[in-house]
Amino acid sequence: MADEVGGIPRRVGVIGGGRMGTGIAQSFLATGARVEVVEAGDEAAEAARGRVSDGLEEAARRGKLTGDVETALSRLALVDSPGDLDPATGLVVEAVPERADLKVAVLTAAESALGGAAVLATNTSSLSVTELAAALQRPAQFLGMHFFNPVPASKLVEVVVAPETAPGVVEVVRGWVQALGKTDVVVKDSPGFASSRLGVLLGLEAIRMLEEGVADAEAIDAAMELGYRHPMGPLRSTDLVGLDVRLAIAEYLAGTLGERFTPPQLLRDKVAAGELGRKTGRGFHDYS
Repeated sequence: MADEVGGIPRRVGVIGGGRMGTGIAQSFLATGARVEVVEAGDEAAEAARGRVSDGLEEAARRGKLTGDVETALSRLALVDSPGDLDPATGLVVEAVPERADLKVAVLTAAESALGGAAVLATNTSSLSVTELAAALQRPAQFLGMHFFNPVPASKLVEVVVAPETAPGVVEVVRGWVQALGKTDVVVKDSPGFASSRLGVLLGLEAIRMLEEGVADAEAIDAAMELGYRHPMGPLRSTDLVGLDVRLAIAEYLAGTLGERFTPPQLLRDKVAAGELGRKTGRGFHDYS
């Protein structure tokens, strides 16, 4: 299996330089790995580098970074495409938008560029890991590593196992998750896995309550935070994930699990209006 440092692969690739991808990259950098982030275009690549740098600075301020920011950043590289990844990379995590065709394209390109021992993982929060694996030459080396936002602070990684995933790969990946200081939960591949299936259902019902005028957003979130000790209410959680992301997941789950996951009209209206949550400054709450 992969050459390791500190219990994680020495070389890690992350495909996608958005919020999730850069959070995953930051977590591996902070533990000592060399990380290549795939992000096409100079402007997008610099934005990704900036997000990683800001995240490492924040980790240092909180005393959560071993070593200094400059040393960690020196282990970061940006590349244009999955085919440019170092062939010696031990783990590649795909973190592109929730489109099966896009995920297949980047995963197959990465697989072609890497050695046969490399582990490929998808960060999908709802799509079928089994269907993605069917496009690969080495499905035994593939599984889901579902990180949670914000990645550096979140303790959970859902390890999603497809039928052809090799048991040894599952155990190695669980060890890597634990070396990152996180907790793994192993689940069988099924629509929405464990976390999205439950979390999205709660979020959709909260949106329906808001739509029906049962209570305002602050009250709905406070009810779950104070009454059930949730660290974040379902509407704030939707704002953090992104309303567009939650809508896409809900539509997929409605198609696979049934009408209970049908997105409320209010969610559709907010996405159409560009109110996508924290990343746009407004969702169910105002962040401006």
